[in-house]
Amino acid sequence: MDRVSSSMKQVGNPLPKVLGRRAAGGGLEAERESFERAQTVSINKAINTQEVAVKEKHARTCILGTHHEKGAQTFWSVVNRLPLSGNAVLCWKFCHVFHKLLRDGHSNVLKDSVRYKNELSDMSRMWGHLSEGYGQLCSIYLKLLRTKMEFHTKNPRFPGNLQMSDRQLDEAGESDVNNFFQLTVEMFDYLECELNLFQTVFSSLDMSRSVSVTAAGQCRLAPLIQVILDCSHLYDYTVKLLFKLHSCLPADTLQGHRDRFLEQFRKLKDLFYRSSNLQYFKRLIQIPQLPENPPNFLRASALSEHISPVVVIPAEASSPDSEPITDLVEMETASQSLFDNKFDDIFGSSLSSDPFNFNSQNGMNKDDKDRLIEQLYGEIRTLKEELESFKAENERRTLQLCGRISELEAELAEQRHLKQQALDESEFLRTELEELKKQREDTEKAQRSLTEIERRAQANEQRYSKLKEKYSELVQNHADLLRKVTVARQAQGDVEREKKELEDSFQRVSEQAQRKSQEQAEVLEMLKQELAASKQELQVLQGTLESSTQVGAEQSTRIADLEQERDSLSRAAERYGEEIAALQAELQQLQDTLSSEKESSKKELETLQTQLQDKESMEQTLQQRLAKEQFALLQGSAREAERMVQDALSRLEDPAHISCTGSADYLLSRTLAASECTERLQDAHRKYLSNHTDVSSLLPCVALFAHLISDTILQGSATSHMAPMEPADRLLEMCKQCGSEAMSYLSSLQDLDSVGGADCAAVTSCLGRISAIGEELRPRGLDVEQEELGDLVDKEMAATSAAIETAAARIEEMLSKARAGDTGVKLEVNERILGSCTGLMQAIQVLVLASKDLQREIVESGRGAASPKEFYAKNSRWTEGLISASKAVGWGATVMVDAADLVVQGKGKFEELMVCSHEIAASTAQLVAASKVKADKDSANLAKLQQASRGVNQATAGVVASTKSGKSQIEEKDSMDFSSMTLTQIKRQEMDSQVRVLELENQLQKERQKLGELRKKHYELAGVAEGWEEDATD
Repeated sequence: MDRVSSSMKQVGNPLPKVLGRRAAGGGLEAERESFERAQTVSINKAINTQEVAVKEKHARTCILGTHHEKGAQTFWSVVNRLPLSGNAVLCWKFCHVFHKLLRDGHSNVLKDSVRYKNELSDMSRMWGHLSEGYGQLCSIYLKLLRTKMEFHTKNPRFPGNLQMSDRQLDEAGESDVNNFFQLTVEMFDYLECELNLFQTVFSSLDMSRSVSVTAAGQCRLAPLIQVILDCSHLYDYTVKLLFKLHSCLPADTLQGHRDRFLEQFRKLKDLFYRSSNLQYFKRLIQIPQLPENPPNFLRASALSEHISPVVVIPAEASSPDSEPITDLVEMETASQSLFDNKFDDIFGSSLSSDPFNFNSQNGMNKDDKDRLIEQLYGEIRTLKEELESFKAENERRTLQLCGRISELEAELAEQRHLKQQALDESEFLRTELEELKKQREDTEKAQRSLTEIERRAQANEQRYSKLKEKYSELVQNHADLLRKVTVARQAQGDVEREKKELEDSFQRVSEQAQRKSQEQAEVLEMLKQELAASKQELQVLQGTLESSTQVGAEQSTRIADLEQERDSLSRAAERYGEEIAALQAELQQLQDTLSSEKESSKKELETLQTQLQDKESMEQTLQQRLAKEQFALLQGSAREAERMVQDALSRLEDPAHISCTGSADYLLSRTLAASECTERLQDAHRKYLSNHTDVSSLLPCVALFAHLISDTILQGSATSHMAPMEPADRLLEMCKQCGSEAMSYLSSLQDLDSVGGADCAAVTSCLGRISAIGEELRPRGLDVEQEELGDLVDKEMAATSAAIETAAARIEEMLSKARAGDTGVKLEVNERILGSCTGLMQAIQVLVLASKDLQREIVESGRGAASPKEFYAKNSRWTEGLISASKAVGWGATVMVDAADLVVQGKGKFEELMVCSHEIAASTAQLVAASKVKADKDSANLAKLQQASRGVNQATAGVVASTKSGKSQIEEKDSMDFSSMTLTQIKRQEMDSQVRVLELENQLQKERQKLGELRKKHYELAGVAEGWEEDATD
């Protein structure tokens, strides 16, 4: 036993010495080789041609490898050997792993990957030619990765996983609104690429089947987890930046941002909802749901209602293959496993070769030595098993701790977010409280002033009511008096008529009595005469009585009868005399009654006339007071109207108004309305002059007159800002004169003496001259009959295609000449420039064909039963826009070929070629915009047109790049040599260069001003040709 223990002691010492010598010799190099071998195996297992999702453990190994070597050199060295351009599934899985490295890998992954950006772009274009399978998916995913790299390169403050606090977000913008504006645009572009990949993956899957449980479906859906993580942060930061921008900039300036955000909000909400319903995502990630309605950026308090979407990855989530996840423990134990392998090799070889010579040292036999070795092997196995169990337990606890850390980090982030929201809400509520206090004070002041105004208005109303009641009472009394006077006059007329009748009857009775008296007198006279005659006869008879008794007796009888008749006549005369006396007494009584009634009627009439005069004087006083009040109202209205016109005239000199522009058509509409209002104002003024107590029709006309005149003045000034100099000066001067005449007319309405002579004929004359100037400035459209528009569209599109084909043929001819006549650098530059121009012509030709297809589709879908010509005539503005865009494209192609010809011959400027390229890109963009106005957004032809437009832009960039490169090569070739010049010559050349620099700077400034004016005029003419102003007015 002592020998065994001593041998054990002796065996235990030499082993560490041997291992130490072996480890010191090649440990680091072996560890590096083992690391590279493990990384190569993991990368090849993660990125393979099998259509299954990337296993999480292999991707995690790649991520940990970047942290281990602090970069991505090993990753790219392995990936560069993979045939990514030959297999679409391999390229797709590469994009997934590379996306994970950019998000969760070391920060140097971005720096090591930037140099491969161009290769990724080329690969994206190559895969973009495939319309089926993984081709389009790889193209869009590579474009997204390029965009992500560019975004993080421009904004290094943003980490790869986009996790930032609000304070870090503010620091990223450096408290500059311009930086926040640009950052928002870049985030929109970034989010647009993410959503494109999202939609393309969903459109490539057959949602009628459970694709999320198949291996092929999971292979396509797996990268969307990284997209969801990016989109949640980009959406949150975009909302916060837009609220910040709306607090600093006007709402109109950010209209484009709001429209773009609303479109992305709808897409992202729909995609989040569709993703949350897939079985594949339910056990891997918790997808947040966006609110029902987008945030209202026009209301600052809506920021407190915003809740940042938080994507939660459960701790127990694993990859679909449910294999164990490798983390840093595996990487740390790699060297230990290497040590164990070395220990086994060394220990085994030492036992077999017996380097320690146990027999010679302690005299132990071979059986004891074998037993000791077996015992040591058993202990080693036991220790290895315990070490493996410790490793497994450590790995399990590490995973649990990592999950717990993730949960705590999520909770901490949520708490921080809630705390920040509470602070923001508190600050916002404090600001709102101060604003409410100010508003309450203003409201109280306004309430007090309103109460005072209401009190005064009520007092005036009561006063007016009393005056109105008094006036009504006076009118009623006046009417009663008029009725009484009428009745009295009627009664007086009746009395006079009765008096006249009585006088007539008395006259008749008198005449009758007189006539009867005369008759009686005549009868009496006749009787007397007869009596005398009778007496004479009696005497004669008495004389002859004696002679004839018979005659005497008859005469006596006759006399007796005559006496009886005389007696009866006497009695009748007495009776008539009594009747005449009675009639005279009655007549006297009637005359007395008539005189008394006449006196009383005269007194009552005088009283009524006195009251009537009082009523008329009071009514006249009230009418004068009412006229004064009505004129006071007219004065107030005219004064406010004059102030309104004066304000419009003062705004003509306001610098803020100089940037306002307007159209001649809108000015003419305002001038026409003002002229019509002026006519109504003249009619109302004439009515007021005929009745000063009625101003109801004049006051609204005065207010409307001032409003329309002010609007006409401002619109005339705005129109003059876009007009040529001479008409603009005349228009502005006429607007000022119109305002002065309007103020003179309104001033005359305020004076009681001059209100009768106020005349607005001068204002009408000024409005007519303004209308004439507006007609001069009114833009003229295309002088083409509506029936010819359809033919003209086809002709222009055919002419554009012919111009492009001619340009391409000329470029090929120039290229042949250059190859035949040029050599060296010049040949290389010319070939590069002409080759890029040829590519641009081909891209433009593809765009024109796509535009024709889209136009044909628009006409077929929109014309109904009408012919294409009728459709073009009905949509004349859109047709004119197509014609203008087609002309611009054909003209740009011709000019660019001419510029390229001059550059190749050495007579032109490289700048002209670059400007022509940009002009062609702008013209094609105009053609695309004019074509897609009436197109369906889901149209396949529209997608082809947009793709062709992007191809034109890329070809334009290629022309500009090749031109710049050729220019730099030519300039390097023709660089100046100053070695042979003297000091005086160099000084002279320096002064000449300074003079030339000053001249060029002055010329550059003038050219920039000229370019600005040209663009302004071009924009105006293009807007007129395509009906932009009319659309804006509608």
